Amino acid sequence: MSVKVEKLNYTYSEGTALESVALKDISFEIENGSFVGIIGHTGSGKSTLIQHLNGLIKASSGKIYFNGKDIYADDYKLKEHRQKVGLVFQYPEHQLFEVDVISDVCFGPLNEGLSKEEAFERAKEALSLVGMDEKYYDKSPFELSGGQKRRVAIAGVLAMKPEVLILDEPTAGLDPMGREEILEEVSRLQKASKMSVVLVSHSMEDVSKYADKILVMNKGELVLDGTPKEVFKNIELLESIGLRAPEITYIVRDLRKLGLDIDDDISSVEEAKDAILKALGKDAKP
Repeated sequence: MSVKVEKLNYTYSEGTALESVALKDISFEIENGSFVGIIGHTGSGKSTLIQHLNGLIKASSGKIYFNGKDIYADDYKLKEHRQKVGLVFQYPEHQLFEVDVISDVCFGPLNEGLSKEEAFERAKEALSLVGMDEKYYDKSPFELSGGQKRRVAIAGVLAMKPEVLILDEPTAGLDPMGREEILEEVSRLQKASKMSVVLVSHSMEDVSKYADKILVMNKGELVLDGTPKEVFKNIELLESIGLRAPEITYIVRDLRKLGLDIDDDISSVEEAKDAILKALGKDAKP
């Protein structure tokens, strides 16, 4: 396992009048090369949780293991950990600050101690991975579109060669086309590099489409942990905590009520299309 979390608890302003419990007894595992989605209502603890995975916040109690090593051990090197577990915050373009794109992506590798030549090669590779070619290198990051700024910010983390990439609402504020482009790039990267990806999202459709596993948070607790099919079968539970299943899940449920013989665990449009055509006795191939 690349990441293992055991009985994690965290309390903000512990021991003061402002004390607030953010995480309660959280346990789960992230396997190497997996794509994990984290969903939950605003204030459910999602962002607090991922900052623990990166080591930015230390738990009040509990353990986090990365590749079998306790990240809270006295001899554990947290600086190196943060390079291996890269975190891209919501609205990451706010983190851009250099005069041009290539300098911004080079910043992390240079800070890590690499030479200018090595940092440039790292930056060039990372920008290529997110679909930004050389014509953008000398541009100011602030001249780019919202989607392009996201790509540059993600490239800045990829240049550090992380084993785990954590994305906190990476498509927030983007139009539908920009959102799809970013997520398709991330999915392609994850499959090509076998890197683990953790995606925090409010979109049930996005996590259903891309994630192998979904963690559902509610008021600081982990209430569901399973595949998209397993999680989205729990429509009533999801609705009780202010979430919805993907729209296709409701359509499938209604079709079953009308007598169409299709599985009740369908969670994607493609699955639904194939199942409906099969149930109607038609060829599902285009």
